[in-house]
Amino acid sequence: MHTKLIDAVTLSRHLEDPNWVILDCRHDLMNPNAGLDSFAIGHIAGAQFANVDTDLSGAKIGADGKFQGRHPLPGRAAFIETLRGWGISDDTQVVAYDAHGGMFAARLWWLLRWVGHPAVAVLDGGLVAWQAAGLPMVTHAERRTPGSIGERASLVSTVNADEVLANLESQERTVVDARAADRYRGENETIDPVGGHIPGAKNRFFKDNLTPEGRFKDAAQLKADFAPLFADPAKAIMQCGSGVTACHNLLALEVAGLPGAALYPGSWSEWVGDTTRPVATGAQP
Repeated sequence: MHTKLIDAVTLSRHLEDPNWVILDCRHDLMNPNAGLDSFAIGHIAGAQFANVDTDLSGAKIGADGKFQGRHPLPGRAAFIETLRGWGISDDTQVVAYDAHGGMFAARLWWLLRWVGHPAVAVLDGGLVAWQAAGLPMVTHAERRTPGSIGERASLVSTVNADEVLANLESQERTVVDARAADRYRGENETIDPVGGHIPGAKNRFFKDNLTPEGRFKDAAQLKADFAPLFADPAKAIMQCGSGVTACHNLLALEVAGLPGAALYPGSWSEWVGDTTRPVATGAQP
């Protein structure tokens, strides 16, 4: 069972394995059609396309009428049906990839763990590593026989906006923001019309988890990188712009042997949807 990362050569040996499902998670936050367009041009044989906006996210407005962020979690039952449609069962090995260092694939990795499925890994280095290894691409899409995955106990934890707000007073947990430094400081209005960060949050840009080649750093280096941010991952909360790239930090923590951090799914986009919530700007404290 692969539960964190998998390399391109190992994946290539399982392209014909009926018990393996490969999902292409390519996406562009500024161009919603870019992922599917790229998939049509070429993808790993047997891969199916997972749409970040629709398959891996839910309705932006909740049942209570409140804004839940740009990429709120999908309904659990609906997500289970999506997984079944991709041919995933309880014993299926799932591999997710993208072309962005795992930026979007990590969201699918986390969601599968959210519904209790441990056999999911991210292709280390993504499509870049696949092509660098001289491995083939195809243009035809395939459909799988529906799977039978069932919902099991979650392997991850989450917090909501109220809990993050209460933490501003208690300071029991450390909030870590996965966005780029300019967004964290409040200097990128193109992506974040309301700029800044949750007061007290620390900044750990998700791309800092990667080597210059776009692969995850080794466990020892990641552990050293996260050490200045918090002492106990079980008392850490990962967030970002909309709950997507925060999952990259969560995967990096697992690779580092530091499990237990929670995800704030709504993240910054939900946080600033309520103007009564406080906002900080500037450099990391």
